[in-house]
Amino acid sequence: MVLAITGLIFVIVFSLIAYAVTKFRGHSDDGPEPPQVYGSNQIELAWTVIPVLIVLVLFMATTRVIHAIQDARMPKGAVEVTAIGHQFWWEFRYPALGVVTANELHVPVSDPSHPTPTFLKLLSADTDHSFWVPRLAGKTDLIPNRVNKMWIDPHEVGVYVGQCAQYCGMQHAKMLLRVYVDSPEQFEQWIQEEKKPAQSSDAVNEGRRIFETTACINCHSISGTVADGRFGPDLTHLMSRDTIASGAAPNNPENLKMWIQDPDSIKPGSLMPAMKLNDHDLDALTAYLETLR
Repeated sequence: MVLAITGLIFVIVFSLIAYAVTKFRGHSDDGPEPPQVYGSNQIELAWTVIPVLIVLVLFMATTRVIHAIQDARMPKGAVEVTAIGHQFWWEFRYPALGVVTANELHVPVSDPSHPTPTFLKLLSADTDHSFWVPRLAGKTDLIPNRVNKMWIDPHEVGVYVGQCAQYCGMQHAKMLLRVYVDSPEQFEQWIQEEKKPAQSSDAVNEGRRIFETTACINCHSISGTVADGRFGPDLTHLMSRDTIASGAAPNNPENLKMWIQDPDSIKPGSLMPAMKLNDHDLDALTAYLETLR
């Protein structure tokens, strides 16, 4: 409707300009400038009232659509996710499903005939952030001590890249996120895998011991262990993610080892402390973390 109204205005204005240019084209033998006369009150009133009415109609139409989007009812089968912004990473919680992950959000694809959108409750743990995945939705801020909400309704399976769109500190530019839109079967399989406790192997007991006796447990959580920190990402299924450091680097053993030993080499200004372990302990800890799938 907005396009039709503005298109009609364009056609009328363009036609009047074309008519005036053609009808009243000047000639070299034209006399001096004709005397200026004041316009009629009726015409001036008309070109004031009509634009006001047009703007009012456009305003009402826009308000109606915004209201329909902002206050959309949550249909049966919708997925609820709590997204928490941290400096400088994302925490995703699925309250009804009992799953906690970080930086990579998994949602089911939504069939237009039976919509299953994902509703997001947006919170901040520290300062202002902004959730922005351009191909899925507009920007919505995460503000301390305030609950904001939004929803997405992706119709195509794939990976959608986004990031924090609000300057939140030194590593704002690398506070990236990925949204994985899975088929219903893939999403259900992912949920079942995420519900499982962390794998344990006697071969990496030394690495687990190092993890549980260093500062790692102050910030990170791993199910089935004494680690229950909340300042950093949950690592229960760390190696099931494609990236580390909130998308700053691919998740592979080399980058993981570098991230543990010297986070600033990947993400300068991050709040992850450099562990400065000796080579033996670093290798053992990395080997343990590689089992967390």
